[in-house]
Formats: sequence, C-alpha cells, structure tokens
Amino acid sequence: MNPTNQTVQQAQAGSLSAPPEPLPNAAPPMVSFEAVTKRFGTNDENQFTALDGVDLSVARGAITGIIGRSGAGKSTLIRLVNGLETATSGRVVVDGIEVGGLSETGLRDLRRQVGMIFQHFNLLSSRTAFENVALPLEIAGLDGKSIRDKVAPLLDLVGLGDKSNRYPAELSGGQKQRVGIARALATSPKLLLSDEATSALDPETTQSILDLLKRINAELGLTVLLITHEMEVVKTIASDVAVIDRGRIVEAGRTFDVFTGAKHDTTRSLLSAALGTKLPEWVGSKLKPQPSIGDRVLVRLIFFGSTAFQPLTGRLVAELGADVNILAGSIEEIAGEPYGSLVVAYPADHAVLERANRFYAATGLKTEVLGYVA
Repeated sequence: MNPTNQTVQQAQAGSLSAPPEPLPNAAPPMVSFEAVTKRFGTNDENQFTALDGVDLSVARGAITGIIGRSGAGKSTLIRLVNGLETATSGRVVVDGIEVGGLSETGLRDLRRQVGMIFQHFNLLSSRTAFENVALPLEIAGLDGKSIRDKVAPLLDLVGLGDKSNRYPAELSGGQKQRVGIARALATSPKLLLSDEATSALDPETTQSILDLLKRINAELGLTVLLITHEMEVVKTIASDVAVIDRGRIVEAGRTFDVFTGAKHDTTRSLLSAALGTKLPEWVGSKLKPQPSIGDRVLVRLIFFGSTAFQPLTGRLVAELGADVNILAGSIEEIAGEPYGSLVVAYPADHAVLERANRFYAATGLKTEVLGYVA
C-alpha cells in the first residue's frame, strides 16, 4: 500500500464514519438550493435581500466554486448549508436532509458531517496544532486514544506531522490553513465548505493549499463547495462553477464551459482579468472599434477542444499570406483542460477578411475581434 493511501485510510479510521465513495452522476446532489431567498431586517423599510430565489445543485464528489463580487451573496449562501443562517423562504437540502427543518440536535449532527475552513483560519491561539484538530473530536465525546489515532494521521495528511506541538503563532499562514483543513476533516465529513480560504495567502502558498484540497477531494471522495472572488482559484480547482450577482445565480455549469463561453455580463467582467491574452500597452492604447482604409484588424484566436492541438496558426498564415503578425499568446489549463489564446493582426481588407472567416468556419476555430489599428 502506498504511504499516501495508508495515511488516508488511517485518517478515516475511528468511531466516526468515513466519507462515502463518490456516487455516479445520476446520484442526487450533495447540496441543493431550491428557490432560496434570504432577507435581513425586521420590516420593509430596512430589509435587505441577500439571496433572491436561488436554485443551484452541488454535485456529489465534485469541487464546486461560487464566484461573485463582494456583497453578491456568496457568504450568506454558504452559511445556509450548515445552518449558520436560515433561509427566509425556499429549501436548502444537504445529503437529502432539509436544513431548515432541523432541531438543535439535528443541526449539531449535520455540522459533524459538514467541515468548514475559513479565510483567517479561526484557530485557538492557546492550543497546539494537535489540540486545534482534536477540538471537534473532544466536543463529540471521543476518548483520548481515539482522538490520538484520528488526529496524528490527519496532520500527516496535510503535511504537518512534525508540527503537532506548535502553536498558531509559530506557524506560517499556509501551515495555519493546513491545520484548519485537518480540523475540518476530523469528524470525517461528507462535505467541506471553504470560505475564501486562500484569500489571505501568497500565490505559492495558495497553490499548495489548492493542491491539497484537490488531493483530499480525489482520495476521500469529499464534496467541496468553495466561495471565492479569485478567478484563478476556480480555474485551477473547481470542476463546476456558479456565478452569483446581487443575490441571484446568473450562470452555472462546468467550469471550462462557463469560462470559455460566458453568457452573462457579470461573468465576462469577472473573467476579463483571469482569461485572455493581455495586449501590449502600445497596441491596446491604439485600438479603435471601427476600421479606416488601410487599417489592420486584431483578432483573438481561442484554442480548446478539437482545436487545441492542431497547427491552425500556420495554416492561417498560409491562407492569408505572410502579412499576419502574432502580437501575444498564452497557453493554460481550465479545470484540467487545455486552453490557448493567440492575438493576431492582418489587413482589414474585404478579401482578406472573407478568406479568414471561411477558414474559421471550416476549422471550428473560435475567434473574437478586439478592434482595429492603423
């Protein structure tokens, strides 16, 4: 048995049940929001609608991202899942259980099955890493040996086996978040909620935490629901994404599909910095929306799916002639799928444009006209 799998199996051992294996696509969602509205305030004059008729399903075993601007309703949405907030109307269902109908005892049981990690870690400064991870097990009433048998493998799982006796003040931000993740896994939850968990971390540490979450998702079959304003986080880790704006879900689907074919203005605005090749300033500053005689058109060529690995740029040059300039380009991954972007310029001549459009239609290459330059 390889050491990683052994660590995972040890982490799942104990008196609390381990997360279930991921179920087929036809399985009911792990979380569903059904016409959920949440209002704050006691009367019409000071009421604020944080969520307005939200319908959303979170697939079992998937990593689903919720993205939106500050104040869009992300935090309220995630707090409904573990009963920290109660919907004004509609239903929130977690693993077949309606959260709004639970008693206090039922909510406590639910929260053992729903782990949560936070932006600012929420560790107790007076407790060591081991003791912070042990806290939910102590609350659940486990004995000392069971706690030790559970906590040590979890600290190994998150790469902190040698830091168990360190206090939060002695740990880096990334190490504190790893302790938070281990603590969230202590009760063997079915669902892990992440509330801006990487927002306080530097890019390198963020990547290491995302890699850890992906590994936990894959090895434990754990459903992950995360909220973030960081598009790079969603692009890197989430298989599915929903976009929330002013309390409403305006777009949802596979991350790759949403990122490469955004339909809503909010989605396109949020993604503008995360996707697309950035033009050099000296080019971008000269762009104009309409051509004049002798101008060149700037076109973004987008490569994915069947076009990702085809030598289409060379064929385009052969089709249009040598008067094609490549101005910028990038290759990256979205949810593990290849995505490339290349900005080219060629004469905005009627005959040239016709040949280019025929080429794009024949090859299935997706394009976007950025503007015109003299």
